[in-house]
Amino acid sequence: QVHLEESGGGLVQTGGSLRLSCAASGRTAIPYGMGWFRQVPGKARNFVACISRTGGSTAYADSVKGRFTVSRDNAKNAVYLQVNSPKPEDTAVYYCARSYTGEITLLEQGYAVWGQGTQVTVSS
Repeated sequence: QVHLEESGGGLVQTGGSLRLSCAASGRTAIPYGMGWFRQVPGKARNFVACISRTGGSTAYADSVKGRFTVSRDNAKNAVYLQVNSPKPEDTAVYYCARSYTGEITLLEQGYAVWGQGTQVTVSS
């Protein structure tokens, strides 16, 4: 069983930056693609970014392209989301997830394991 734990969330101002981390424990997450999603109260969880098992392929939601960067360190069993130039509309709970496969997938149903989430609040 893989356990995912996000960290690095908090309060950030527009124009600032922060880095979210996702640490995997238990059975390794290395053979799998990983993704980041976000959710605001009362709304559906939305795709943010994903990365293949090797890190060779990535994909982003249009709303974050050019501002967010997903990366991974398989030696540390960790995935990261660098958030640059955040906007108030980026405020949400951010979740990392482990895919069923080693490839990238943008679909929520393509993910088998989810973390508990970390809150990111962007103030203007």
